[in-house]
Amino acid sequence: MISTYPVWGWGRSEGDEPRAADLEALVPLVSGHLGIPLSPPETPAALPELPPDRVSGRLPAGLRALASAAPLDRAIHSVGRSYRDVVRGIRGELDHVPDVVLRPTTDDEITAVLGWCSDERVAVIPFGGGTSVVGGVEPDVGDDYSGAVSLDLGRLTGLVDIDESSRAVRVRGGTSGPDLEAALKPHGLTARFYPQSFERSTVGGWVATRAAGHFSMGPTHIDDMVESVRAITPRGEWESRRLPGSGAGPSPDRLLLGSEGALGVITETWLRVQPRPSQRWSATFAAPTFAVGLGAVREIAQSGVRPATCRLIDAGEATVTGTLASGEAVLVLGAESWSQPVSDDARLLSDLATTHGLRLVSDDSGASRGNEAGDSWRSSFLRAPYLREQLTLLGLIVETFETATTWDRIDELVTGVTAATSRALGEVCGGGTVTCRLTHVYPDGAAPYFTVIAPGRRGSELAQWAEIKSAASEALLASGGTITHHHAVGRDHRSWYDRQRPQLFAESIAAVKQTVDPSGVLNPGILVNIAPNG
Repeated sequence: MISTYPVWGWGRSEGDEPRAADLEALVPLVSGHLGIPLSPPETPAALPELPPDRVSGRLPAGLRALASAAPLDRAIHSVGRSYRDVVRGIRGELDHVPDVVLRPTTDDEITAVLGWCSDERVAVIPFGGGTSVVGGVEPDVGDDYSGAVSLDLGRLTGLVDIDESSRAVRVRGGTSGPDLEAALKPHGLTARFYPQSFERSTVGGWVATRAAGHFSMGPTHIDDMVESVRAITPRGEWESRRLPGSGAGPSPDRLLLGSEGALGVITETWLRVQPRPSQRWSATFAAPTFAVGLGAVREIAQSGVRPATCRLIDAGEATVTGTLASGEAVLVLGAESWSQPVSDDARLLSDLATTHGLRLVSDDSGASRGNEAGDSWRSSFLRAPYLREQLTLLGLIVETFETATTWDRIDELVTGVTAATSRALGEVCGGGTVTCRLTHVYPDGAAPYFTVIAPGRRGSELAQWAEIKSAASEALLASGGTITHHHAVGRDHRSWYDRQRPQLFAESIAAVKQTVDPSGVLNPGILVNIAPNG
């Protein structure tokens, strides 16, 4: 039997696959924390028989060397890593499979792929690390195409150039987070960009999805780090000039940021980098309520100090992650620097927290026994993708969704979204938990991030998930939030994104796509729909 773990698992190899003994050991631990009944571990299905390959036999000789139609390869490129993807992967229910996987190594090869696919009406789905949690890489393209290819950029990798005087680097689009940091380390530099998907996601994927990193403040969105972008479209090259800033009309980079492979294939990016931090401080505080913690976070965000970490975690999540079991909310603060001591920032941040009635739980400056609570939360953050697949195998629905709103609406949003999602869990699942934390904070607002864990009914989980997703998304828009803060739109968020954006903007994006991709082959169904030529 061919293992399907590479299709749905977060790990990179079969050795990362959850073991039966680990799942059985998890049952009493999770039941005790959540009070949710678990099912016996599900046995993943074998790799199913895939639909016939409609493309390989038509490829011109120059593209055949790039192609793979191996069943496991095709299956891996049929889904991302959303909860829905994990469930379908476990069961071998692969609804949309690419006919072939193409792995270019040069821009010229990408140009050839896009040209041939445009002529043959074959859809092209750009694929980086495959970590999309919103249906961004699934080749669900409808019936208007004679085939679909997954354009895997995993061979388009490496650090191409370093401009040390400008403190910027040129990186190829398929470069993973660990590989980028390994290349920068000998130069004493870092991109300082660590999304939860860091170990698998790629630079091109970060740009295409307008990703955000782990850090709560300061340069944390990829937007802040992009100096220039190069992409290949069916009509030719799209490359912006390297500039620290410009007032020359709308930015060409901004159209590619968040374009999700619908406007072009991102092949290179110049990124702003910085020296590696040499000094760090972190501390954990307890707040009597989440609302009290919100007041402290707002004042910190508007104080002028920019902590690297400023994450407010509600009492439910603090308990589940082992961060703090006192029934209080938790504020994790951190500061870092490569050029000056962090002691002044640490003192100011601590004063702001305690002035708002928060109590110090632990820090790493000797005030107590070290920051064990903060370390516990960070560890759970890094383990989360692996834990999610284990809980899914045990019959739980595990989903996250994030948003952002201004400070004047945040109380209403958190309360309203939590209530609406909890109602849906009661109606659809008979119960479950909804927890919230702030992942990113700004002077004018913050980004709440919700986690849902609920009992699923074997065979009905995806229908349950869809109802929960709809209830939560409707509540987000009704409360004035965005449908996504850093997970992109993909196919899962598309109907709510269409309602969030101005109609004239949607028509403008469609006009741009019609110009650069007149045959409509680039990731059809993402962001906008156009009537393709031909």
